[in-house]
Amino acid sequence: MLDEIKQWLTDRGITEVEGLVPDMAGSPRGKIVPAAKFCKEDGMRLPESLFKQTVTGDYAEVGDDIEHDMVCQPDANTIRPVPWASDPTAQCIHDCFHHDGAPVETAPRHVLRRVLDLYEAEGWKPVVAPEVEFFLVKRNLDADYELEPPVGRSGRPETARQTYSIDAVNEFDPVFEDMYDFCEAQELELDTLIHEGGAAQMEVNFIHGNPMDLADQVFLFKRTMRETAHRHGIYATFMAKPMAGEPGSALHLHQSIEDAGTGRNLFSSRSGKDSKLFRHHVGGLQRFLPEATCLLAPYVNSYRRFTRYFASPINVHWGVDNRTVGLRVPVSDAQSRRVENRIAGADVNPYLAIATSLACGYLGMKEAIKPTPPLSEDAYMKPFVLPRDLYTALARVKQCDPLIEILGERFLELFCGVKESEYETFFQVISPWEREFLLLNV
Repeated sequence: MLDEIKQWLTDRGITEVEGLVPDMAGSPRGKIVPAAKFCKEDGMRLPESLFKQTVTGDYAEVGDDIEHDMVCQPDANTIRPVPWASDPTAQCIHDCFHHDGAPVETAPRHVLRRVLDLYEAEGWKPVVAPEVEFFLVKRNLDADYELEPPVGRSGRPETARQTYSIDAVNEFDPVFEDMYDFCEAQELELDTLIHEGGAAQMEVNFIHGNPMDLADQVFLFKRTMRETAHRHGIYATFMAKPMAGEPGSALHLHQSIEDAGTGRNLFSSRSGKDSKLFRHHVGGLQRFLPEATCLLAPYVNSYRRFTRYFASPINVHWGVDNRTVGLRVPVSDAQSRRVENRIAGADVNPYLAIATSLACGYLGMKEAIKPTPPLSEDAYMKPFVLPRDLYTALARVKQCDPLIEILGERFLELFCGVKESEYETFFQVISPWEREFLLLNV
């Protein structure tokens, strides 16, 4: 593998390599090293406590406090250029191991691989296609000020809903031209770009494929989109709910299962109708997603997105061509039959979101869980089923033994510890709402 990487670097005249490790938030951590040194080292060394770091930069008080080092090995399938770098630079995603060769169980990439191994053992090949939503916003140098849409080519910001508008996308043509160039250089397989329902809110769809490859692509795309926006003097944000009164941003996940030997879509029977495996997969999603919501909505802000009538689910009903449900089945032929999990926010770690969604479906198939009848009416008229806040969601996943077994007890202990630490940090902040309505009224 190292020889393959060395040849790739030599062929392109690469002088530096960014060694990347996706952390618990799905952000890139690692080291930048000279290419010559990168090829000589027997793995990059980083402390295992990297996965205990919260989004606020603190360290969660969970597990032992010993600074164990990890051996981080490059995955040759992930090496790509850094197209915006001034000097010839490459980036490569790494997997994390202990010194005895055992994988680090708390690494998000390992959690996804753990789930994929379960599918492989059954002769099943999962296929996913993510859709990532995000907002372009005006530069915000003071967090006390609310976010605003940026100014486009017309010199004016959006003030009205422009869902699916081509002209509204064209307002930011220079941004998206650079985005596409950067993505093409990295072989990120984008499919379509559309304007979503919020002011300067966009969605990028990825071509379906292997779950690990797609998690890597989403991980790199978020980094790429932020960098592209910076170069044009604006921000790209993947917050689940960045603006009051606007829709939230999701990471919709289309998923299906193929026979590993024949490539046949196992969600369809020989006659082309829904298979039992498909129904059980949907049943597993219905049964376990409410218990796993903290992995798909990992921040306090994430739960602001779950709002009636704002293009975001509030429960786990399923239906064909019904955009009000949490689990939508698009109209498709037998080979393309799939279910779209609409619960995850754009703020997720893509490795953990895909692992969790596939784990829930796997449990449904193994336990032959029957789904509810498909819903053809408005799911917003039905009760909330998803947790309404992070604290409740964390408590629920801790009680779900089947998910703990699949995702890993040590991983979930650490994940919950990180999220509890972030929650406590947030809870110490007094919001403008509290000062507005409680200061003189209670």
